[in-house]
Amino acid sequence: MVIRSPFGEIQVPDGALTPFVLERAATFGERPALVDGPSGRRITYAQLGELVTRCAGGLARRGLGRGDAVGIFSPNLPEYAVVFHGVALAGGTCTTVNPLYTEDELAFQLRDAGARFLVTVPALLERALPAAQRASVEEAFVIHGDGDATPLAALLDGDAGAPAVELDPAADLVSLPYSSGTTGLPKGVMLTHRNLVAN
Repeated sequence: MVIRSPFGEIQVPDGALTPFVLERAATFGERPALVDGPSGRRITYAQLGELVTRCAGGLARRGLGRGDAVGIFSPNLPEYAVVFHGVALAGGTCTTVNPLYTEDELAFQLRDAGARFLVTVPALLERALPAAQRASVEEAFVIHGDGDATPLAALLDGDAGAPAVELDPAADLVSLPYSSGTTGLPKGVMLTHRNLVAN
């Protein structure tokens, strides 16, 4: 027996995730969209939309296309959302990686997901760079840092707009997190744009 809600059916918008998330960003303008708790650093809604667009453009300039994977190996920071939505807007798929992973675990996930790029933070570079090399990642970016990885700021430079990418929200993946591997090796959980819009 199916039990139905007394309320009407929910209509899930049939579109890509990032335009859905940011559709009202301009309305909120200078209000804070993201706040870094420890530092108090803020990104406004207006800045968020601009940064996401510039990130998507920077990734597209480097050849990221529909279905290409980008690893994010970072704790929660405002830039995490910028990168996640920049990848999504460029038509890519984010494979989010637990920042406590070892080099071997990270290399496995990057290789298994087919990640072309990796975004991380300075504190994780010691594990991130060798894992990226082992997984044949093309380029590693670092949030608020430089040195052996390309600064994330390099992706955000310039006025390149987001590429025009035709997506099938019900079929194109936006996120590829991995299971904990309780019964074996971790496995990618394929989440489409429609999955996350419905969430």
